[in-house]
Amino acid sequence: MEQQEEKHYINRSGWLRAAVLGANDGILSTTSLTIGVAAACDTRNPIILASLAGLVAGALSMATGEYVSVSSQADVEKSDLEREKIELETMPEAELKELAKIYEKRGLSEELSMKVAIELMNHNALEAHARDELGINEMTQAKPFQAAFASACSFIAGGMLPLIVSIFAPLKQMIFFQYGFAIIFLAFSGSLAASAGGSAVGKSILRICFWGTFAMFASALVGYVFGVQTE
Repeated sequence: MEQQEEKHYINRSGWLRAAVLGANDGILSTTSLTIGVAAACDTRNPIILASLAGLVAGALSMATGEYVSVSSQADVEKSDLEREKIELETMPEAELKELAKIYEKRGLSEELSMKVAIELMNHNALEAHARDELGINEMTQAKPFQAAFASACSFIAGGMLPLIVSIFAPLKQMIFFQYGFAIIFLAFSGSLAASAGGSAVGKSILRICFWGTFAMFASALVGYVFGVQTE
């Protein structure tokens, strides 16, 4: 019987984190902004304009922020790898012992640890130290453009939903429609994220809906307190 390949989710962590964050932020921030404006006025145009402006600004902000953040991580990784490369060239014996000590701490005997370290360093010394000493590997390595693109696209996908609601929902019940559809969208996003990441669906949905409700309630409160309602 052929052995099936194990299914792991860690290789999705980079793009999944950016995509989930972008989609949820697109739904939540755009809806919160729309609810705040809807609570402060009784005409549709400012509500639609606020939704559209929040969508565009949020997508660009998410992409920029994610790119800068992940680029900083990539710079740190590159610096560590360059330093490790120099150490391997200047003091290979010390680096060999350091690698062997890592395997020894993980449970291997001193003799076997040294044998494993020698074999791995003969195969690819920098890769061995990057993975086992620095914790850098291909699956978790920072990818700025990928993260920025995923964030922007997912924010737009999430932010389009409250924009559509602001166009078609009844004006008098705009706040309730925005909140209701946002909760549905957030629950769906949470379930997709949990399924893609292999985590508990119910817990993910409950967490995102609770904090989403809090954010939208706070935005509505601001709109009511500082808005000027026309009689």
